[in-house]
Amino acid sequence: MLTTTINTSKYPFFDLSEIVPEADIAFKPYKPLKPVRTGNYLPNFTLQNTYTRWQHFFNGAETHGAILLKQLLSKPLVISFYSPQWQQHGLDQLKQLNAIQAEIKANGGNLLIITAEKQDSLEKLVWENNLSLNFYFDAAHEIAQTLRIYSDADPVWNRFSGIDINVPLPATYVLDAARQVVYSHAEFETALSNRDVISAVYNASLAGNLKRSA
Repeated sequence: MLTTTINTSKYPFFDLSEIVPEADIAFKPYKPLKPVRTGNYLPNFTLQNTYTRWQHFFNGAETHGAILLKQLLSKPLVISFYSPQWQQHGLDQLKQLNAIQAEIKANGGNLLIITAEKQDSLEKLVWENNLSLNFYFDAAHEIAQTLRIYSDADPVWNRFSGIDINVPLPATYVLDAARQVVYSHAEFETALSNRDVISAVYNASLAGNLKRSA
């Protein structure tokens, strides 16, 4: 005897064989940024002398000259990362570093700003704020990835609102001539300390001079 099953629910019957499996979605594991800290070595830290990677400014105006990489890297080097995405915070940090650049040099160091964006807006910003800074363009974020302040696995918009594209953290480091990190500041919440930066440059320069005279 045949029986008839009546579907009293509002949902229709379906056959499992009718389900078409969707293609697997690529999964990218989350790996939080772990910025390099004081005491770490960066033996692979390099800069290229390609002319298009550099831009120099003095009192807001662009200048041109030879790129003396050996001289730049033979002294303690302050490197700071800038992006227009950081808006006023980024500009304030550029102004702060510009204000202490003379002291950095007087204590035996050099200052370099690293950015990915080579745009006319940068020239306008430097001119309007009368900055005397050297910029190095790192479009592929190679240096930022070496310092672990940039990663596709942990884009900055996960941490901060108002960021449209993934950019490096606005971090600042001091490297000695041996590529050791002697100062690191990769925190957004705390202010960059002028005294700590200059002190790190002075101590690294003094240690380098003692080593050469030994």
